[in-house]
Amino acid sequence: MKPEEFNRIIIPMRDELKGLARKLTGDDYSAEDLVQEVMLKLWSMRATLDRYENKRALAMTMLRNKYSDQWRHDRLEDGKASATGLTADDWHRAEAKDEADLIRLIVEHLPELQRQIFKMKEIEGYESSEIMKITGCTAESLRQNLSRARRKIREDFIKLTAIRAKRKDLLTL
Repeated sequence: MKPEEFNRIIIPMRDELKGLARKLTGDDYSAEDLVQEVMLKLWSMRATLDRYENKRALAMTMLRNKYSDQWRHDRLEDGKASATGLTADDWHRAEAKDEADLIRLIVEHLPELQRQIFKMKEIEGYESSEIMKITGCTAESLRQNLSRARRKIREDFIKLTAIRAKRKDLLTL
């Protein structure tokens, strides 16, 4: 595969790869590192990429495998597991995943337009001008809907995590 083909076929997958990496890692920095590693690996094997019919599937599989390798490596690096079999890092990851799942649930219950605008802006990374073209919103309407969505997510997250904390406290009594 020539560099021009690589730029035309592989580079546009970068955003999609980053979205998956964000879901797996839970943070932007680790996600960016993973995507860079995969892109570098794809670049190094560009001479043989023509053998693969579905390059998107190849890239996604490579990303998942890199994440799994990194996760296993980090787990081994952390040393011995605690008495429960989980390290502090495992607890933090589980907690972060729970929080991310909670936010996803809250977002899914937003009004349709707010949900659509929030996802496009915050998750998919669209520019405001692109969102206005797609949804037909004015700049003011976009700003208001995005602000309302963020406020609702924040309020619901605070309420639900407070409820969780109370339940946790009751269980430990």
